[in-house]
Amino acid sequence: MLSATAIATAAVLLFLLLTATIPQPTTSAPILGLDSFLTHQFRLDPQATNDSFVSLSSSLKKSLSLSHPPPSISSLLSLQLSVPVTVKLVGSSFPSSATSLLHSFLSAVVSSDYFHVITPFSHHHSHHLALTHSLHLDVSLSSSSLSSLLSDALRSELSKTTSSLRSPLLSVPYSSIDQIIKQDFEKEKPVEGVYVYLLNLGPQSQPYAYNFGFGESSPAFTKCLGTTWTGKERYLWVDLAAGPVDYGPALSGDGVLPRGEFHPLTALHGRPKSQKALLADLASLVWSAYQTLLVPSLRIPVPFESSLIVQFIHIYQSDSKDSNGLNFQSIERTFMDEVNDAGLLLGDQSLSFKDYEIRYSECSICSFAVSRAITSYTSRYLFDNYTLIVSEYLDSKRLHQILSESADEFRKLAGFPEEDNGRVLPVYVFDLDYNSILLLDRYHQSVAFKDMVVSVRTKNTQTVSDYSCNGRHVFTQTRELERPLVGSILQSMWGVSPTHLLWSPRHNNTLVDYTWSTGQTPFGPFSEISALSFVQKDAARRNVLLTSLNHSISSAIDVLESIAAHGGDRKLLKQTQHAEFIQRWSLLKYKIDKAVSSLSHLDFEMALYFLRSSDYDLYAIHALVYHASQELEASLVCFKDPPFPWASASMSVVVFFALVYVFVKKDKFFRNKRKQF
Repeated sequence: MLSATAIATAAVLLFLLLTATIPQPTTSAPILGLDSFLTHQFRLDPQATNDSFVSLSSSLKKSLSLSHPPPSISSLLSLQLSVPVTVKLVGSSFPSSATSLLHSFLSAVVSSDYFHVITPFSHHHSHHLALTHSLHLDVSLSSSSLSSLLSDALRSELSKTTSSLRSPLLSVPYSSIDQIIKQDFEKEKPVEGVYVYLLNLGPQSQPYAYNFGFGESSPAFTKCLGTTWTGKERYLWVDLAAGPVDYGPALSGDGVLPRGEFHPLTALHGRPKSQKALLADLASLVWSAYQTLLVPSLRIPVPFESSLIVQFIHIYQSDSKDSNGLNFQSIERTFMDEVNDAGLLLGDQSLSFKDYEIRYSECSICSFAVSRAITSYTSRYLFDNYTLIVSEYLDSKRLHQILSESADEFRKLAGFPEEDNGRVLPVYVFDLDYNSILLLDRYHQSVAFKDMVVSVRTKNTQTVSDYSCNGRHVFTQTRELERPLVGSILQSMWGVSPTHLLWSPRHNNTLVDYTWSTGQTPFGPFSEISALSFVQKDAARRNVLLTSLNHSISSAIDVLESIAAHGGDRKLLKQTQHAEFIQRWSLLKYKIDKAVSSLSHLDFEMALYFLRSSDYDLYAIHALVYHASQELEASLVCFKDPPFPWASASMSVVVFFALVYVFVKKDKFFRNKRKQF
């Protein structure tokens, strides 16, 4: 199956001749003084603990009554979030016409689309939210000084890097390039949006790619070199001249990034291309980054909760506990560093971690869960002849079911209290004394569910995975659980999708694309880094706000449908009720529009305020409609009987007598033509 990036390339080439029409969202008309009033309320009450409507002046209420579009479902479904992206072309080989040509290519293929959800709350829910997004693009050529600095730094690193017998690519530390690009990004501040740097530094003395960790590859450890990097701040860069690299499933599977010229990351390799063909590839690369990194699918919907609690439940079997590869404090530090930098939580949210231990020998339900979840499979290997080997793995769904049903027993064994408030995420870590490999669902060290995380490790230290990178198999360090747990907690607590997964409504399925799975990401088999980039940090906060916004829109649509079922707002509501309804509705729509605008500007705190404040107006509208529907009185209206249909009755009589006449005279009309003898 083709990867999502390859599909995006085909889409670019297919739609170059089409003109995309982006629908303009319906927004509330500006009301004089309301913006400054709400801004003042945000300063006084940033958590929106009070209803702002009661503090409105009479003049503002009058303005809300007069300047409003009629309440309609279409106005709620036309909300659109604009995502600003600045593409900087770095390198002297880009002509001045490249900016307009790249912009026209992306404008031709890009249209508004919904935010998607990989796993909705239930099968009855849709895989998309009510809100759409669109790309707001700016393309520019970078300064020649930036290109010179990067070229000098790259040549310096290549000159002091020794070639490796294991790889044709020289290993260059990513930091040598990243620190220069980060300095350029700092000069652009304040920025609204994401910067994408596309580097074309020209041919070098030897092929190279970037090393994102420490050390080099060895026979027992594969370092996956790449060509992309996502920063902690809102920028990413791609070195088009690096590589070519290839990584993905080794034998079969989706999402492979192939070696050759057929992937946008390798657009400069292979046969020479025209400027149009090259920029078409770059357009599909930007589009892929936009879909996967900037507006990623939600793994699950995530309602807002003030208190977030992660419970580490370590189920160990050995008498001497080994913390190597399973340092809960290191996992906690990964998240708390981002919390302290105001990069993960919203408003008054709090995040806490708690550790609990259960001895496997004292936990009968633990051994029962493991024994019930163990499943075997056979593989065929070629030694002297073909041999079938039976291996075991843990069925994560069966293990999840048993753990869910036995939650109270685990609570008693571990001794942790039952949390009444907030969102609690139990993380079950099975540390077993098995000498063989035992993974979850054959491939995973950790699996995320909506209500828990399940992880396992045994005494076995490593295994060959089903993935390869640059022609070599990737080894899975089965004792190292910290990075897999960071990724699983991101999925379950904040609904952050792995970097290689996105929902496709065209395929009605989840697509796998490993293009962006190297570098700074806690997901996938090709990265060694547990730290979070801006992609995960923004997605964590955006997912909470999108879920809340989608709930508000759905609730508002429900109340409008209820009003329509009762004959409309003027028939249902009395005069005083109707005046308050119009004022509340206008204020609600205004706040929702401001929340969408704040999301477009990546101002998550302001968006949270408007969403929380709009809850008061939404509740008041529901209360008005409910009380008005309770006051309705049944009435019987008598109608006059319709007049007798003389014309149709007369025609029926005429037709009846005509048929009778024909029946009586049938012998005359239909004479017997039999031959006479």
